Amino acid sequence: MFNQLKLFEPITYPFEQQPGTGEALEIAPGVRWVRMPLPFELNHINLWLLEEDDGWTIVDTGLNLDDIKANWEAVLDTHCREKPVKRIIVTHCHPDHLGLARWLGDKLKVGTWITQGEMLNAYAWFHQLPNYDVDGMVGFFRRHGLDPARADTLFHRGPTYRGRVDGLPTEYRRLIEDDLLRIGSKDWRVIVGYGHSPEHASLYCAELNVLISGDMLLPRISTNVSAMSSNPDGDPLGWFLDAVERLTELPDDTLVLPSHGRPFRGIHARAAQLAEHHRERFEALVAACDTPKSACDLITTLFKRDLDAHQIMFAMGESIAHLNYLEHAGRLRRTQDASGVFRFVAI
Repeated sequence: MFNQLKLFEPITYPFEQQPGTGEALEIAPGVRWVRMPLPFELNHINLWLLEEDDGWTIVDTGLNLDDIKANWEAVLDTHCREKPVKRIIVTHCHPDHLGLARWLGDKLKVGTWITQGEMLNAYAWFHQLPNYDVDGMVGFFRRHGLDPARADTLFHRGPTYRGRVDGLPTEYRRLIEDDLLRIGSKDWRVIVGYGHSPEHASLYCAELNVLISGDMLLPRISTNVSAMSSNPDGDPLGWFLDAVERLTELPDDTLVLPSHGRPFRGIHARAAQLAEHHRERFEALVAACDTPKSACDLITTLFKRDLDAHQIMFAMGESIAHLNYLEHAGRLRRTQDASGVFRFVAI
């Protein structure tokens, strides 16, 4: 469906201005855009304030960093002084989204709203439960061919989740698919997506024609979709592509508010681009698997640049996710050599 990009209206970016430190820029009635820094190649995250008659709702919280906390202090002092924050909604469990939910919740004395899958996954990572821990991850990558040097680097790097999350909420309000959240005078519908994280919640307001897409739909980069040691043979990429296609049921002129990049219009064109991007990757992988290859062997097929340890973790997860997809689709066959390393060969 999505390989003929010319059928769709082009992606447009209606806002040139971006919010600065401590600012909250109104981009739809009652919807304000907050932008905060990240210490990675992906150097920012977009957060959102939804205004109500008697308060505010925060959507996503940022990473556990002192400068982000200071940025929040400025936003709250400037924009939320006269009306209190009433709730915090978290789209998913990754640290740049959940990282300050406990800190903000304790500070503002409000609860966190999140899906159960995301909350339980956060607990598992935070407490390093079996196969959500560094040992499980590194062992998983070793079985997919990661060389000893890079495996040791990841192991000695240790768990990073706890340092990037300033505690977890001790209780939460569960979000489920098609929940209608009454925020002010508007209804926001929960749309659950899979693949990037266990049970990601996007929010759609039909009256405003606005989608807070979280990480499920980004305008310029492809969302990371990784296989995990806790579900080693799953098909997260298939789930992700199905979830993105489902978003095309929304009007094409929906204003999409992504977690990274600028707000945009053009859901159908962006979904088509993502489908084509992964189709090209699938074809390249099948061609490369004319002889048995491990996920580590195929990193250079998927990524054409040097990768640091942080990026290798994501690259291995993505490589395995693509191979799992192709195995599920019947295009690759998995083998295992005498050392226990999985390799894939075209059928």
